[in-house]
This record gives sequence, structure tokens and C-alpha cells, in this order.
Amino acid sequence: MAKVAAGAAPADRWSCMSVTAIEVQLRQRLAEVARSCRYSVAGELTATIAHEINQPLGAILANSETLEAMLQSPAPDLMELREIAADIRRDSQRAADVIRHLRNLLKKSTLELREIDLTEQVRDAIHFFSALAVARNANVSSSIGPMPLPVKGNAVQLHQVILNLVVNAMDAMSDLPVDQRKVSITTERVENSAEVSVSDTGSGIPPDKLKEIFAPFFSTKQEGMGMGLSIARTIIEAHGGQIWAENVLAGGAVFHIRLPLATFPD
Repeated sequence: MAKVAAGAAPADRWSCMSVTAIEVQLRQRLAEVARSCRYSVAGELTATIAHEINQPLGAILANSETLEAMLQSPAPDLMELREIAADIRRDSQRAADVIRHLRNLLKKSTLELREIDLTEQVRDAIHFFSALAVARNANVSSSIGPMPLPVKGNAVQLHQVILNLVVNAMDAMSDLPVDQRKVSITTERVENSAEVSVSDTGSGIPPDKLKEIFAPFFSTKQEGMGMGLSIARTIIEAHGGQIWAENVLAGGAVFHIRLPLATFPD
């Protein structure tokens, strides 16, 4: 009996090691699929991103030419020169912000969690969506709570989830007249949790599909992969949170994300 017991321990240890190795591989594969989905979304955003970069670059070029011309004057107006320089610096920062967003969207990220302010992440995402909303003729409004919402999270992956929900909301309204396409993003504290909600004014979700929409490969889009919401759910659950959808009585649907607060601000 002693020999059997002694021989069982290594097998148990090997079994645990195998399970751990499988979990690591699954996480790696999930990260790669999530990254592929981000590339797909980035492809959709290409024209919008190019427009967002070209605007500040065009302004920088025009201001630089004006600056050069003014410097040829024997007595240039220093105040005006400072204003032009400030405009160039502002537009340079705007172009840099667009590139930073794109790099964050495409970079390879692991599920490394650190304390971040979810409120700031949502504000950052809304700024990034503004050009996409113009391109899609959608009216995006927001109601961001004044207090910080500190959560343990991965900024890149949470940004991806919010991006996916907003793009889905715009897709759900593509057949509506332009003046009826409305997306609303809100943040709030619910007890000891932070909640983000994204709603649209589309046709809503069939009641029997409300849970099925988070299943892998389920899609209502003709060319959809059916992985966006499944990955979003996996990311949120890996953060210890919840994601769910419901229909709005007035029409449309709303998606909720709820994450546990890392600390509880007063």
C-alpha cells in the first residue's frame, strides 16, 4: 500500500502541471484571437484614423508655412508667433494621441492587471470614437460620473471591449435614418462595483437570443465572425466582472459591464 501511495503523488503533481500548462496555452490562444479581432476592427477604422491624423497634420503644415512667412518680416508679432507655436504643439499632440490609441489597440497584451480609473478609460475611448461616430453618422452622447472608478484591469483589453460594444451599437442602427442613430455611454458606481453601459436605438435583440449572443461564432451580421462578444465576455470575466445585455422599452438594446472596485472612494 505504501508503494501505491508513494507512486500516486508524482502522478497527481503531473496532472496539476498538465492542467496549468493547458490553461496557459488557452490564455495565449485567447489573447491571439482577441488581437486578431482588434486588427479586424482597426481595418474598419482605417479611413477614420487616416482622417483624424490628416486633419492635425494639415493644420501643422499650414501653420508652419505661416510661421516661416512671418519670420521673414523685419518685425514679426511675437504674440502671434507664440499663438501659432501653441497651435502646432496642440495639433502635434492630437496626431500623437491618435497613433497612441492605434498602437494600444494593436499591441500584443497579456492579462496583466493593475489599478486603473475606469472613468478615465471610458473618457479616453469616447475621444477615440468621436471620428468614427462622424463617419457613421451616429450621435454619441455620454453621462460620465464625476467620481473615479478604480478597478484592477488591463487598459488595452477593457478598451477593446468598449470599442466592440460601441461598434456593435453603430452596426445595429445602420438601417435607421441618420437623426435616429443614437449611442449613449454611461458610467456609475453600483454599490462596490463600477458599471459601464452602452445603449443604442436600434431594433433590439430577440429575447431568446439575449444569452446566445455571447456564445462563440454567434453573429447577427452577415459577414460577422461571431467572436467579438464572446471575447468581450471572456475578458470581463477574467477581470472578475460581469457583462450582460437587455432590451430597452423605448427601442434598442443596452449592454452593461460591471467590474469590482479595487478601492472604495468616498
